[in-house]
Amino acid sequence: MLEVFELTKRFKNKEAVKGINFYMEKGEIVGLLGPNGAGKSTTISMISSLVLPTTGDVRLRNESVLKKPEKIRKVLGVVPQDIALYMDLTARENLEFFGRIHKIKKNDLKKRIEEVLEIIGLKDREKDLVKTFSGGMKRRLNIGVALLHEPELIIMDEPTVGIDPQSRNYILETVKRLNEEKQITVLYTSHYMEEVEYLCDRIYIMDHGEVIASGTKDEIKSILSQEQTLVIQVEILKGEFLKGLEALPNIKNISVNDPILKIIVPKKVNILNEIFVLAGETNTNISSVQIETPTLEDVFLHLTGRQLRD
Repeated sequence: MLEVFELTKRFKNKEAVKGINFYMEKGEIVGLLGPNGAGKSTTISMISSLVLPTTGDVRLRNESVLKKPEKIRKVLGVVPQDIALYMDLTARENLEFFGRIHKIKKNDLKKRIEEVLEIIGLKDREKDLVKTFSGGMKRRLNIGVALLHEPELIIMDEPTVGIDPQSRNYILETVKRLNEEKQITVLYTSHYMEEVEYLCDRIYIMDHGEVIASGTKDEIKSILSQEQTLVIQVEILKGEFLKGLEALPNIKNISVNDPILKIIVPKKVNILNEIFVLAGETNTNISSVQIETPTLEDVFLHLTGRQLRD
């Protein structure tokens, strides 16, 4: 349905996106992951026809949309990372306003607003001002705006940031339902790995403007098929213990969420004895040790060397 070919974007002396390629089949939910500054937002802006690429092309059903952006705008809905609503209007008034921008006929718009309010679960709050809404309700209304013109493709840029767990679950279930029932294709970015695990059929990982890995969840995880993750909890994390771990030759990556450390090591290497010796030398008390199969987040850390939120 959508293809990106050798897409590049330069801003003065900085190359934000470096000749990336990816595709999306109709009916897929595709995850686009990367730490801040990886080039995700610039890529989304180019796909959405808001920013022209320096080189490369974006094709919708094998037709370039760069010269005729209306091709993609007719079928594309965008849920931006920042709330894009009018706070002094009601939920219904916001939907009416954006519906007119899409040039939806009056009778069709009235019907469509009713359908969208049901989908996002805000029918009972349609006459309330948006400024009185919780963060989760604003996010849901943002999604409603993107759904008004019945798009075939939706880009969702971190749609669950800063909201309560109940609203977050509602949004995830809504995305899943729209995809399954209406075959809406979704490009989904998130800072929450469990969301990507739950929703996405395939994943692209970006860093420094490049796609550094792609595939299904299982294919991505297989990158670390020869590794295992040690989850170590200490009573007090001491700097000399951490420095000692970093100096051990067989450790691939260490992530710290004090007092828990996640360490990626080769499966065939028994490093526990060295870790316990180091703990004794640095007077570090280890509370527990668990051995786990690497997760999607472990792979991300291995590939980028950074936490997703960095």
